[in-house]
Amino acid sequence: MKTTFQMLGALLLLPLYASCSLLNKTPMDMVTYDHPNSSKKERLIVFMRGMGGNHYSFEKEGLVADICERHAPYDMVAPNAHFGYYSDRSLIKRMKEDVIDPAHAQGYKEIWLIGFSMGGLGALLYTIDHPEDVQGIYLVAPFLGYRSLLKEISAAGGVSHWEPGPFDPHKKWQRMLWRWLKQNVAEQPTKPIYLGYGEKDPYVDGQRLLAQVLPPDRVFTVPGGHGYESFKGLWDKFLDNGGCHPTDAVDTDAQAQR
Repeated sequence: MKTTFQMLGALLLLPLYASCSLLNKTPMDMVTYDHPNSSKKERLIVFMRGMGGNHYSFEKEGLVADICERHAPYDMVAPNAHFGYYSDRSLIKRMKEDVIDPAHAQGYKEIWLIGFSMGGLGALLYTIDHPEDVQGIYLVAPFLGYRSLLKEISAAGGVSHWEPGPFDPHKKWQRMLWRWLKQNVAEQPTKPIYLGYGEKDPYVDGQRLLAQVLPPDRVFTVPGGHGYESFKGLWDKFLDNGGCHPTDAVDTDAQAQR
C-alpha cells in the first residue's frame, strides 16, 4: 500500500504544528552511531523521534550508550524525522530513500525501528508500506489514534472482536491503522512488535488495546507518564528482556578475548 499518508487526515492538520516553521530537508538530517566493538554492517537500529526533542535526544538521554554497554551488535541511526515530514506526507519516502535503502546498500540485513510517541506511529506506517524492510518494531509510548475510535474498539470487546466495516482508507487513517493491527498482530502476526508505555501516559487507552493482542513478554510498563524518564526505563526493560539481541549474535568483546 503506497498511499498511507493520504490517510492521516486531521492528525496532519493540527493547527499548532502546521504553523511551525519546520524545514524538511532532502535528504533528512541524521546522526549515526557505529558500534565501537564491531566493524560489521549487519544490524541497525533506527530511532524515530517524537514531537518534542530532536534526533540528538537519544544520545543525550543515554539510549545510545545502553546499546554499547550491553554489547548488543547493532549500529544506530537517528534521522530528524520531525512533524514537518508527517505534515507534508513525505516521511515514508524520505525514510525509504534517505535511511533504509542506503542501509541495505551498506550491507545491513536486520533493521529495527524504535519509535517514540509520534515516532511509534511513524514506525507502524512505514512498516505497513514496506514490511520487507523491517525485522521488528519497538513502540515506546506510541500515539495510536483518537479516543472516539478507541472507544469503539473497546466497546466491541477489543481488537480481536472489532470489525472495521467499510471505509475509505484515503480518509480514515485511524481505521486503516487498526485494521492492519487486527490482521497483522491480533489474527496472524507477521512482524515482532514490542510495546512499552507508562501507566499514566495520556495515550494509554490505545496502548492498552494493543497490549491485549501482543504476547505478554513483548509488553513493558513503567509507573510514569509521557517523557524521557519513562522512555529510558522502557528502553532498559526492552534491552534487558531480549529486545534487539539476536540469538545468533556473538559478543564481540568475548570473541576478541579468545
